[in-house]
Amino acid sequence: MSAPTETILIIEDDSTMLRGLRDNFEFEGYHVQTASDGDAGLKAALAIRPDLIILDLMLPKVNGYEICRFLREEKLDMPILMLTAKGQESDVILGLKLGADDYITKPFSIKELLARTEAFLRRRRQRAGPEHRFGDCHLDTAARTLTRAGCDVPLSPKEFDLLAYFAAHAGRALSRDSIMATVWGYDRTVTLRSIDRFVNALRNKIEPDPAAPRFIKTVREFGYKFEP
Repeated sequence: MSAPTETILIIEDDSTMLRGLRDNFEFEGYHVQTASDGDAGLKAALAIRPDLIILDLMLPKVNGYEICRFLREEKLDMPILMLTAKGQESDVILGLKLGADDYITKPFSIKELLARTEAFLRRRRQRAGPEHRFGDCHLDTAARTLTRAGCDVPLSPKEFDLLAYFAAHAGRALSRDSIMATVWGYDRTVTLRSIDRFVNALRNKIEPDPAAPRFIKTVREFGYKFEP
């Protein structure tokens, strides 16, 4: 079983384009969330904390410039790829200054957009690295192994995926919704309370004192944060 796939948030008010982008990214194996206006997009970005955002600049309610500015002020560092129908250099420069990482001008090639997205995510994966150490634990996401004090720790596939997701997003508060969407995808048998049970199971396997968690912290009325 593969490690959790990345989550892409697409914020685009053109319903036909939004549907086409979603279908193409889902076909490539990404988990996709969408929003059709700036207000919904900003709320989704804050709740989901996606791995990458594809952002139209000209949006109703809140424009793409404001979304970029606010997310960077909140210290969120996911790559933001702007979609713009404008060819003016000043629009692109403003978006980049406000925190976007790259841009692509409409109309564009979906293959080019997918390639740029993969390039950003590949660099992000490389920075994170396949191995994570915390306490006396060693998590190797490439080999899908967890050891504690040199001894193998058995994990179910979903327990491993959940721990790998936490480790890849260390220091970030992750909502239960984003955890469920990324690790479980479209499995409707999983509930938000199921996540709590999986977290408790992980704590029993990795925490020095599961009753006073050191690594997997609860973020009240939101979700969890992994602090290695």
